[in-house]
Amino acid sequence: MKKKVLLMGKSGSGKTSMRSIIFANYIARDTRRLGATIDVEHSHVKFLGNLVLNLWDCGGQEAFMENYFTSQRDNIFRNVEVLIYVFDVESRELDRDMKYYQSCLEAILQYSRDAKVFCLIHKMDLVQEDQRDTIFVQRESDLRRHSKPIECICFRTSIWDETLYKAWSAIVYKLIPNVKEFEVSLNSFCNIIEADEVLLFERATFLVISHCERKRHRDIHRFEKVSNIIKQFKLSCSKVAAQFRSMEVHNSYFGAYIDVFTPNTYIMVIVSTPKIPSAALRLNINNARKYFDKLERDSQIQPSYIK
Repeated sequence: MKKKVLLMGKSGSGKTSMRSIIFANYIARDTRRLGATIDVEHSHVKFLGNLVLNLWDCGGQEAFMENYFTSQRDNIFRNVEVLIYVFDVESRELDRDMKYYQSCLEAILQYSRDAKVFCLIHKMDLVQEDQRDTIFVQRESDLRRHSKPIECICFRTSIWDETLYKAWSAIVYKLIPNVKEFEVSLNSFCNIIEADEVLLFERATFLVISHCERKRHRDIHRFEKVSNIIKQFKLSCSKVAAQFRSMEVHNSYFGAYIDVFTPNTYIMVIVSTPKIPSAALRLNINNARKYFDKLERDSQIQPSYIK
């Protein structure tokens, strides 16, 4: 199953850097060596086994942008599932950025009326921390007003923190056909094994594709932070020719268990109840594997676990 994703925005806005971090295992500091995208760079990203993201990274130089709306209009904007438009928060050409964005929306309405639209206010790390909320709210309000009748979803992003994972997890979430079945089943699993939280990560990108929690947590960004940390740890393992498969972390407050789950996912189980032994959790994770593996292919069966 292929899903066409357009990644657009002015040259230098950071499109290729974020794509390389999420899908090509770059770390933030290594993106400095990436050159500007020439015209359109195509890539097919396998996600959750049978889902293929047909990613079109569109160069943002003025000549290319004008060409997208004229001679390439039909080719670029037909059969699009998702448009991701990236705005450099420090751009001094905001009016021109908005003009190109609105031209994209006009083409989307013409050729792919049902496409989902996401706007990323990028390079937020360059803004003083105490001004970030205000600037983002202003930009989000402007973009929503200029996007009508299309509804756009906005995120603030930076390649230097977890916000990039938050945005891309939300985007990919919209593309997973049976994501609701994942959520229902994961919630059932979480309740049965009496875990505080359970997270499901896509295996290659470590984007969070589903999660549930039985206890409220004060840090609303923890999932994306975990994605970032564990992916970087996994990459560090590969550099020393070690294969990352599982990890356990314990202290006096909680235990966290990360393990390969299905062929296309990792699972993280967090518990704070001392009465639940590690061996029982590992056994429950092992027993749930076959069901969730089947769920990736179809969602027709019901789960059963031991306790």
